[in-house]
Amino acid sequence: MLPTIRSRRRAVHLACVLALLALPCAGRAESLLVFAAASLKPALDQILATPDAGSRDSITASYAASSQLARQIEAGAPAALFVSADQDWMDHLAASGLVLPDSRVDLLGNALVLVAPRASTLRLSITPGVDLAAALGTDGRLALAEPGSVPAGKYAKAALQHLDAWAPVQARIVAADNVRAALNFVARGEVPLGIVYRSDALSEPAVRVLDTFPAASHPPIVYPAAIVAGRDSPAARRLLARLREPAQQAIFRAHGFDAPAR
Repeated sequence: MLPTIRSRRRAVHLACVLALLALPCAGRAESLLVFAAASLKPALDQILATPDAGSRDSITASYAASSQLARQIEAGAPAALFVSADQDWMDHLAASGLVLPDSRVDLLGNALVLVAPRASTLRLSITPGVDLAAALGTDGRLALAEPGSVPAGKYAKAALQHLDAWAPVQARIVAADNVRAALNFVARGEVPLGIVYRSDALSEPAVRVLDTFPAASHPPIVYPAAIVAGRDSPAARRLLARLREPAQQAIFRAHGFDAPAR
């Protein structure tokens, strides 16, 4: 009888193991790739470096211009979550069915600022017709993200056009790959002025803010987030929910972001 009892115990143990393996994996750790707009790097890096008591997921973030990231997703990049710096690039992916509509949320807002190197003595207020060309001097150039496709550059161009200040500086623009690259031009003293997000300016001690562009001078700055089609997972859902929690939103606020415009 003894071998029979042992056999039954082994069978019960095996059945329990198989039952556990068949359970939903909601609590199981997963690997996740996040594509996020370059301006999110300081804040999101801090959030991802803070252990999440409810998850052991391995999360990797890749930062670039929203336009570049959207095109990579179109090409099949394995990102599970996309956070854009404007609605246009999220809309672009949504039109092709590349993000899950039920997951899309407006995560954050921001402001647009004019910055100069920390050592600069320049003083300038942003008003209609502001003479940026004179402020740049004879050879100085204005750094901003590429205005044809990168959200920060598009916002900057719209603001300057609204203020009748685009035409005089159009030929003197240094168009950077993304807003963090534009910030670096100013931080290194390679240009006297740049237009970046408020969050970028706060993250870089080598620059100072001269003034903030009026919110009405450009489209609302909104960061939508969504799960990429075909990449839905408990980990992606957990991270998206986590980024909306008050504790994480407080970190974003400390880095210069605010609530998205309604």
